[in-house]
Amino acid sequence: MDTPPREGTAVQGYSGHKDDVLKRLRRIEGQVRGLQRMVEEDTYCVDVLTQVSATTKALQSFGLAMLEDHLHSCVTDAVAEGGDAARDKVTEASRAVSRMVRV
Repeated sequence: MDTPPREGTAVQGYSGHKDDVLKRLRRIEGQVRGLQRMVEEDTYCVDVLTQVSATTKALQSFGLAMLEDHLHSCVTDAVAEGGDAARDKVTEASRAVSRMVRV
């Protein structure tokens, strides 16, 4: 689901290390493809579950890194600006954290 760019933000928090971010996502994609291959090859269930756990942790770690980038860039900039923009950006970040910690 594509989210339209936020008003007033031309550069995202991860822009300075976008290549690293994309590399990390490609590794996670490889883990998911590995899961598909394991199922195709009728791999033992517990071994598949172990890989699911590793993939889940990698994705969670990626999400936390993205959240940190967001806090250090977008939220920090909005707080420096003050007013409604700051409140809105903090609320947005808080909701993102809530979505990430839901089980």
